[in-house]
Amino acid sequence: MDMRPILFFDSGVGGLSIVAPARAALPRAPFVYAADSAGFPYGTKSEGEIAARVPALLGRLAERYRPRLIVIACNTASTIALAHVRAALDVPIVGTVPAIKSAAALSRTRTIGVLGTEATVRQAYVDDLAARFAGDCRVIRHGSADLVELAEAKLHGHDSDPARYAAVLAGLFDQPGGAEIDVIVNACTHFPLVENELRVAAGARPIRFVDGGEGIARRIAALTEGQEWPDTAGEGIAVFTRLGEDERALAAALAARGFERIEAL
Repeated sequence: MDMRPILFFDSGVGGLSIVAPARAALPRAPFVYAADSAGFPYGTKSEGEIAARVPALLGRLAERYRPRLIVIACNTASTIALAHVRAALDVPIVGTVPAIKSAAALSRTRTIGVLGTEATVRQAYVDDLAARFAGDCRVIRHGSADLVELAEAKLHGHDSDPARYAAVLAGLFDQPGGAEIDVIVNACTHFPLVENELRVAAGARPIRFVDGGEGIARRIAALTEGQEWPDTAGEGIAVFTRLGEDERALAAALAARGFERIEAL
């Protein structure tokens, strides 16, 4: 039986939001979740740093775990390093890009918000997605490093001040035309982990949130169609580039998502 896993990669725990729909689509697939905790966060790094770091790390991970497919479960890494990774590795690579097409299909006001990291929202890739799929929409962007930290804190079991979520949304709503936003793209895989908190912070505004998780699950299923799987997924593995107290504190949250074993790269 083919035991090769699907490997998910992110700078932190945000990619776990991609794991859930993928596991529902492929319940027998072995999963490895890799977090570049030594390089976290990516959203404040330069494009050059990310373009060099991500392919090198994925090369090491591919050598150790021999995955059948790699998911770059990070919008920042995907928008910057996806082409570099595909050029470096002979493994199918699935990237994560902002769900602007889905948002445009849902918006009635034709004004959508894109909430991501600072590195993601400034990418020409996002310009291209907006032009191709939301040409008749006003696309308002806001980059937030704080929301990444809030999502990480939530998985560590820490409480956060609701005012911080409201401040993040104000970065969209307070821009010219922001009051018309009716759909927000969670353009960082961390952000679906705190979607409930964002909904509460939005108050009475009729906001819908979209992300790429379901689409990525469908893409993984399509690329692995017809392949053999073990009878059960077995023990999931979480691997960190730095394994300290903070990472070990995630053990319960990881186990709840099927990653019982923790390793260091």
